Amino acid sequence: MTPGIRMVITGIYYALGLIAGGLAAGYFLKPAYGIPFYILAAFCLNFFRDPDRTIPEGRVAVSPADGKVVSVKEMSPGQTRVSIFMNVFDVHVNRSPIAGVIRDIKYRPGKFLNAAYDEAATDNEQNILSVEDKDGTKVVFSQIAGLIARRIICYKQPGEAVKTGERIGLIKFGSRVDVFFGPEWNIGVQPGERVTAGLSVLAKRK
Repeated sequence: MTPGIRMVITGIYYALGLIAGGLAAGYFLKPAYGIPFYILAAFCLNFFRDPDRTIPEGRVAVSPADGKVVSVKEMSPGQTRVSIFMNVFDVHVNRSPIAGVIRDIKYRPGKFLNAAYDEAATDNEQNILSVEDKDGTKVVFSQIAGLIARRIICYKQPGEAVKTGERIGLIKFGSRVDVFFGPEWNIGVQPGERVTAGLSVLAKRK
């Protein structure tokens, strides 16, 4: 791996297992039979990459995920939802939008609709985190499973302190993250934009 690139350990286990399967297929059958295993191993190593990011300073909220902004929607007076869709080629490690203390984490079972659909925000399996900064401002964001995703992982527990852009978990194989901002924030992204976790600024404090 090149400097600055980490790997989620799960990806290494998957890749090693697939490489072993490819070697076995090549040994007992034909060498060409191992190629699909090697391709899948390369996919896993790419999927579970975890690059370091330079986190912006200031009163900002960064993107918790790599991907495409599919929606910026006013949910109620003073609350805006920014939805980010991750395809299978995006980095799937999620990060905290702001620095603060994790006040609450709620897991909600659900469906596995295409994460790009608006209904996924309410119907799909998800993990909802609430982070409160030192001024008492909260940002809520949801790790939402997608059509292929079947497992949401969260590294943190309620009561833990996090930094802006700190790694908090990941979602396996295609998914979405929704971020809910209150009236204290000026949203700085539009649908169709590509964003990078821990690097792209979604909103700035007023």
